Amino acid sequence: MPDISRRHLMGTAAGAAGLGLAGCSLPKLNTSAPSGSGFVSVDGIKFKLNGQPYHFVGANIWYGAYLGATAAFGDRTRLLKELDDLKALGIDNLRVLGSSELSPLINSLDPAFTNKPGDYNNDLLIGLDFLLAEMAKRDMKAVLYLTNFWEWSGGLVTNQYYTNGGNYINAGDPAHPWPAFADYSAQFYASGAAKAVYYDYVRMLVARTNAITGKFYRDDPTIMAWQLCNEPRPGGTDASIDKNVEAYYGWIKDTAALIRSLDANHLVSLGHEGLMGANGREEVVVKAHEHIDYFTAHIWPQNWSWVDGKNLAGTYDGGADKVKAYIQAHIDIGRKLNKPVVFEEFGFPRDDVAFEPGTPTDYRDRFYGMIYAATEDAIRNHTPVAGSNFWAWGGAGRALHADYRMLRGETAYVGDPPHEPQGWYSVFNTDTSTQALIKAHADQIRILSAAG
Repeated sequence: MPDISRRHLMGTAAGAAGLGLAGCSLPKLNTSAPSGSGFVSVDGIKFKLNGQPYHFVGANIWYGAYLGATAAFGDRTRLLKELDDLKALGIDNLRVLGSSELSPLINSLDPAFTNKPGDYNNDLLIGLDFLLAEMAKRDMKAVLYLTNFWEWSGGLVTNQYYTNGGNYINAGDPAHPWPAFADYSAQFYASGAAKAVYYDYVRMLVARTNAITGKFYRDDPTIMAWQLCNEPRPGGTDASIDKNVEAYYGWIKDTAALIRSLDANHLVSLGHEGLMGANGREEVVVKAHEHIDYFTAHIWPQNWSWVDGKNLAGTYDGGADKVKAYIQAHIDIGRKLNKPVVFEEFGFPRDDVAFEPGTPTDYRDRFYGMIYAATEDAIRNHTPVAGSNFWAWGGAGRALHADYRMLRGETAYVGDPPHEPQGWYSVFNTDTSTQALIKAHADQIRILSAAG
């Protein structure tokens, strides 16, 4: 979930050589899966599951593996209730953080999956095992993202910090105003040492055996897709994009090939925002998905200044027009790519940008209704759109402090990561009107799926 204010390779051949893939043909995109296998595959602009079209209604719950841990920072009782509540709404697809890096960056997660290069947090890994095992019981699919462009889980800047002598910058630092952080983060793609740390983690996780089920991750149909990164941008400024874009393409190609060399069953996704993640440059977005199985878009009207949260009455309609145009632009790109499209992040503030559960969500509900209606129409009209994941499920989580800020190491997880006000975009278990929209949408998607 990017925001201009809030989060504000060596060459391809060399990168391939470093992965042990030089001289080999790249593994093919996941265009088929055995009927009845339970794995999601791609057939042109459609997902397929057990030989039938697959459409889904999803949520983001980045903290799922954290709740799944038996360590002090976990809460399995809460996790089971959250999964049951989501299932009751018709949610059958969860986008989950599958990696985090312990970092000096302000507002980054602690604990993290990676303590330091090669030193992984077994409690969190078992938390992810437990999450996947419980999702399987509820017939849910998981999309696991493998790092983050932004600071809140460590991410690309932290992988550079591990390998560049300890240098980094913080997002939002007045000494490094936007888009300095994005430009710095994008230097990752040309750093062989930083990428090596990332690739080691990818190898470890993709090859992992679930300690709860005894099943190899690669053989687990609960996983729908491996996602290279949360919102990987080629840069913040156009100059940075021009400088980094070839290394960016090479990282995408090489990482997708690495994952497919380890796992022939699962889809590979990029985790991209769409046009806003490439300064509107469609050619960059299209080429970035050349070796990727499906196309994603994220939609953040307040973050992108399409609406004024303190004046929704005066700005909502204009923002809604921009959202509709953005949706259509990404449907059109999906057609050009001949790949499915997922609106895998979309979020909207509570009325008057309140954070407290129980405060009104009239405009958020209008926004969700618009996204859901557009998704239903797109599926009904046989476009590439296959599903959506709202950001984010806050469930029973609540802010602990009057300023709605999460302190390092706290465990009252909500949908908003630690760099954001706790409650900004969360759908809480008391948000009955929003939940009714989600449930009604899930009912419609089931009808549309049954109709083919």
